[in-house]
Parts: sequence; structure tokens; C-alpha cells
Amino acid sequence: MKNVELKKGYTQVCVWPGTIVGESKKTKFEEFMQINFSIRVQYLEEIKTLPDMENGNPVEGTGERNDVFFAIHSEDVHNFVIPRLRSGIMWIEDAIDNYRKLYPSRVSEYDK
Repeated sequence: MKNVELKKGYTQVCVWPGTIVGESKKTKFEEFMQINFSIRVQYLEEIKTLPDMENGNPVEGTGERNDVFFAIHSEDVHNFVIPRLRSGIMWIEDAIDNYRKLYPSRVSEYDK
């Protein structure tokens, strides 16, 4: 699977851990973000986290958390710096730095 291509002007990718939207409701998600945070977003995808590993084996009961990936329009990033924290939303670079092993390696391409 490949990463979703960002639309022109959408430069900052974010991760909202433990959130479920569903492909059929991506437009409603984008509208929700516009109404509640006054930002334009592009829904990208949802990824189930990988399990924790111990001695090369998956740790039972870990992984499978649903995380939503979306991009913010570059003109709106400054409006979202503080509000995102209240919802537990991370910049992609923070998610990769702190939770790299939870996502497929291709996710690091969003941080470019």
C-alpha cells in the first residue's frame, strides 16, 4: 500500500490516535474539522497500529489501535498548534519520533 498523495497546499500531516472515521465518512470528518477547529483538512487514511514486539515476537493484546492520518492546509497550521493538543492530535514528525514501531515504514514518507 502507498501513502495518499497530499493535495496542493496541504503540507502538515497529523495523527489522531484512537479515532475511527471510516472511508465513507471522510467528507463529514473534513467538515467537522472546519466547523470545530476552523481549519481545512484532507483526510488521508486510517492505520491500525502494529503490535509491540518482545524478543522478535508480537506482544499479545497490543496493536490494532485505529489512528486517523490527515493533512492541514499550510495557511491553517498556525490556528491548530494549541487546539490540537486538547484532542491528543500529533504532528506526523512527533508520531514518527515517538511511535515509529507502531506504523508501517511507509508512514515516514508523510514527514517530508
